[in-house]
Amino acid sequence: MSFLAASLSRVKPSATLAMTQKARELKATGMDVISLSAGEPDFDTPENIKEAAIAAIKRGETKYTPVPGIPELRKAIVDKFSRENGLTYTPDQIIVGTGGKHILYNAFTATLNPGDEVLIPAPYWVSYPEMVALNGGVAKFVEGRIETGFKLTPDALEAALTDKTKWLIFNSPSNPSGAAYTHAELRAIADVLLRHPNVWILTDDIYEHLLYTDESFATIAQVEPELQSRTLTMNGVSKAYAMTGWRIGYAGGPTELIKAMVMIQGQQTSGACSIAQWASVEALTGPQDYIPMSRKVFQERRDLVVGMLNQANGLSCPTPEGAFYVYPSCAALMGKTAPSGKVIETDEDFVMELLQTEGVGVVHGSSFGLGPNFRVSYATSNELLEDACSRIQRFCNALR
Repeated sequence: MSFLAASLSRVKPSATLAMTQKARELKATGMDVISLSAGEPDFDTPENIKEAAIAAIKRGETKYTPVPGIPELRKAIVDKFSRENGLTYTPDQIIVGTGGKHILYNAFTATLNPGDEVLIPAPYWVSYPEMVALNGGVAKFVEGRIETGFKLTPDALEAALTDKTKWLIFNSPSNPSGAAYTHAELRAIADVLLRHPNVWILTDDIYEHLLYTDESFATIAQVEPELQSRTLTMNGVSKAYAMTGWRIGYAGGPTELIKAMVMIQGQQTSGACSIAQWASVEALTGPQDYIPMSRKVFQERRDLVVGMLNQANGLSCPTPEGAFYVYPSCAALMGKTAPSGKVIETDEDFVMELLQTEGVGVVHGSSFGLGPNFRVSYATSNELLEDACSRIQRFCNALR
């Protein structure tokens, strides 16, 4: 009999991390590999944030921190939510965790009972259903098709909700599709949710500042204030300020929920890294000029990648509204034969053959719940993106 927990049998490894590792291994053998699988800005953390961390070390800010976060950071988060999102919280309605994943996991641990359903629009970030499964919940998927810009429609949401639905996870701009909802689209989703008072909303706003439309970003509790009492609004510094390795995520939510999450975190990890928290205070309260600069660069990269992938035989690449991913369809290439002689039957076949043949690492769409597609992260230099897209074009041209 295995000594491992039965819950592990319900969980798959992260496909994004697996592809990143596979690309690393091939690179280590001497192969020329361009990995476009990781969701990580290639910019360095801004200097003022790094200097704030160094200053914190020199001040001796190296002790244990309060479980929900240092008061200075919780105050900065309260101010951020008010200033940028029109949301009012008090510091005791804020929790700081070791990255956004930590926040999400704590929320599910605090709320899910066996059999509770969590509604996840597809395509979805790979970790959502696995976190739900580990916490005894049932992930239920509702498909966003390419024809609707990979977005959840009000009718599809209404049809998917049941009396067992505990949470709706809502991610905009989206990983993996880059889809971002307009105010009007959020309003229509909110109208459905108002009719279902048993459903809580977990809104993942981590890509908030990477939006390329003329309309400003909106989060659902901002569009419909009545929903704030059952919404956990999650965010973090990783994508907005190129701070992935600092591991700071945060959320605002109803007092009772935050209190339960703090209790769990107190028995699990305690407070997040003190130095990273002080760096995050500077990120949220200091100069914000990094954000428009990086957004402009990412938008240029998006346009480059979309243009080149749409010139590849058999690929169809919609233009996403946000984040730093594109999610092209490779449906027209199913059944083709690769230079190796392998018949491409799935999007996973496509990405594995692309990696082996041309040394380009991307992630297959079926791991995000919707295929045959694949995800490309364009969080790297224009030079590498041009090279990678040329290789993808060459690979598609070589399929027979």
